Amino acid sequence: MDEPRATVVALRGVTRTYRRAGSPVQALRGVDLEIVAGELVVLMGPSGCGKTTLLHVLGGLDRADGGVATVAGVDLMAAGQGDLDRLRQRHVGIMLQSDNLLATATARDQVALRLLARGMGWRAARAEADRLLGLVGLSDRVHHRPAALSGGEQQRVALARALAGGPELVIADEPTGELDSDTTRGMVELIARTNRELGCTFVIATHDPLLAEGVGRVVCMRDGQVVA
Repeated sequence: MDEPRATVVALRGVTRTYRRAGSPVQALRGVDLEIVAGELVVLMGPSGCGKTTLLHVLGGLDRADGGVATVAGVDLMAAGQGDLDRLRQRHVGIMLQSDNLLATATARDQVALRLLARGMGWRAARAEADRLLGLVGLSDRVHHRPAALSGGEQQRVALARALAGGPELVIADEPTGELDSDTTRGMVELIARTNRELGCTFVIATHDPLLAEGVGRVVCMRDGQVVA
């Protein structure tokens, strides 16, 4: 019998309300969600349904107002800012729409800098960066800067950077939003293969149906709630 897999994400009744133009906006309305190690979960739903807010809560980039929220064993509701910083440094890899690559850094350095922040030495960080870039099919692009990379290649660098240090969870917000259909399929296949080979847990927010093809689980959201 297979051993039960550890719970990486546990949310119960999670809420988040913003104020916009003086009026409250309920971005999350009592979200319940559990994700175990090794799952690949896609959050689907229309714009404004709460997908991005939920990802930000999971990554410690935003705080929920209420409920129970635990990620990689860290109680997000009780965590201080230092705890949240360590969560992102040690346990969570992040790919966000606004998380642009450094314009003057090579692909190798984009990934190595992430490893340096985790305490790895420079020589070891560069070697590990090369390994991760090879994993995502960019062995021949390690010295290229973002301007010399295609949109798909830039997303592969961002994925390699998110995987740096072996996080327990990778969150990605619309990782194929700026890509054409063929490049999107390649990115979907790469994420699925990385999930299988490394056993890393992924939570991906998207409204692109191509990302929902062949994944382990699709979670549908609407009006700040998980509806299916």
